[in-house]
Formats: sequence, structure tokens, C-alpha cells
Amino acid sequence: MTALFKGCDGSILLDDVGSFVGEKTAFPNVNSVRGYEVIDRIKANVELVCPGVVSCADIVALAARDGTFLLGGPSWAVPLGRRDSTTASLAEANADLPGPTLNLDQLIRAFDKKQLTPRDLTALSGAHTIGFSQCQFFRDHIYNGTNIDPAFAALRRQTCPAAAPTGDANLAPFDVQTQLVFDNAYYRNLVAQRGLLHSDQELFNGASQDALVRQYASSPALFAADFVAAMIKMGNIAPLTGASGQIRRNCRVVNS
Repeated sequence: MTALFKGCDGSILLDDVGSFVGEKTAFPNVNSVRGYEVIDRIKANVELVCPGVVSCADIVALAARDGTFLLGGPSWAVPLGRRDSTTASLAEANADLPGPTLNLDQLIRAFDKKQLTPRDLTALSGAHTIGFSQCQFFRDHIYNGTNIDPAFAALRRQTCPAAAPTGDANLAPFDVQTQLVFDNAYYRNLVAQRGLLHSDQELFNGASQDALVRQYASSPALFAADFVAAMIKMGNIAPLTGASGQIRRNCRVVNS
């Protein structure tokens, strides 16, 4: 999701060069976003049969769709024709991407800047039904949070020591129940106050998104439909088309 939130232009894939520091080391991305080598392999294979046609940005959008489907989630038609950016910005990524300590109002404002609604926010957060987070990003929540199930906090503390930086890189699944299945368990966890990140649990904390979280927790079909709609919407954030940008030959570097 991070790769699409800032704008679906493939900028997150660019390695640092002398003229810019890219997005890979932005706080929400570093040691969190993975799979760059998967995109590299896909791009290399595509270039063998269809050189200079399919952008890295489109590959990211398609990979997000296919990964969701392969893990048991919904599928959808991905609008294509995006082009790739020729630069990236660490500062912009740090400013744009929502972090794990944000409260609900801050999350809503961050998504609103991208023309995404609170409903989009809550649906897209369901991507945390899969994946892992590092201890450094949820430590404060499990030791100091007031909206967390005590048994869940105790479980997570077993591998996330209170004193930083010990255990900073230790991983825990967002969804302890079905961590490799794309389903609606994320929302059931939130209702039970078992959200891993502070920003996760903010979606169910006595405020505006509580009712929607309950609906998603009880209706996998509603969650799937809203997730698809929000993913399509997010994939259309500030795309480069026409003569803008380029079709990179290697997703990590701008064409010379």
C-alpha cells in the first residue's frame, strides 16, 4: 500500500543517487517495505518479451492486486498506462506517508490530502491483515497504550523488550490469527483491542470509524468490496501519463 499512497509513479523503487535521496529510507518505509527484488524479477522478465512498454508503476499496481488475490483476497481490474517518475524525494515521503504513531484525526487528514476519505482509510488499513511490523514501531503501544488488550500486550512484550534499541528489528505479525491469509480478521482484532500499531487501534477507539470497523469485522464481503474500490482510487493518485515521466528499463534507476 505504501508504494501506491504517495502516488503511483514507481518512485519508491528508485535507489539513492547523487542528485537525490529516495524514499526507501523514509521512516514509514525503512526496514518495512520489502519485495523490491520481486519487482526487479518481474520487470526483467517483462522486458525480455515486451521491452519499453510496461512501466514499473503498473507492475507495482498489478503486483499489489495479484498478491492480494493469491493470499485469498479479492481481485480487481487494474487501470493501466501509468509512467514512471524520474526522481524521488525522502523529504516528501516522510511528509506524506502516515506513520505508526498517528492518531485518528491525523490519519484522516493525511488521507484527505490524497483525496481519500475516512472510509478509504479504514478499508485500506485492512491490508494489515497480512505482513509484519518491527518492535520499534509498536513498542510504545504495547507498553504505554491504554486501548490494548492486556493479554495481547503481554504476548507482544515477549519479543519486544521495553528498552530501545534492544529488539528494535524483532518482527510481530499484524494479525496473529491468520497472518498469511487476506481476510477480515484485522477488524475482529481491532474490536478485541488487539491492533498491533497505535495507528491501527485508533480506527476502533470510541470515535468516528468504530461502526465501520464493526461492519467489516462481521462482513468479509463488505470489506472486500470497499478495499477494492479504495485500491483503485489510490492507484489513480497523481499518475504520470502521456509524455510525462518515462518507462524505466530498470525499476531502480532512471533511464540514462
